Amino acid sequence: MKWTSIIAIYALFWVLAAFLVMPFGVRTHDELGVDKVPGQALSAPANFNPRRLSIRATVLAAVLFGLYYANYVNHWITVEDLDIAPWLGI
Repeated sequence: MKWTSIIAIYALFWVLAAFLVMPFGVRTHDELGVDKVPGQALSAPANFNPRRLSIRATVLAAVLFGLYYANYVNHWITVEDLDIAPWLGI
């Protein structure tokens, strides 16, 4: 696998991981007892931390990409294993 492919696939895993870990650990103003800004949404986070999010996403993306790359090298799951409609003959 080329290094450019590795970077591109890891970036895709990172974006997926960022969306997966984004809701964990975030609390609203009501849950933390902090005053709200007039006009803000009730569900707006009061303790959003992009650094923590990026660290969590990086770790999760590394684990997911490691599993993907191990599958790529060892051929555990192949395209033939994913034949979900064999009666179509595709």
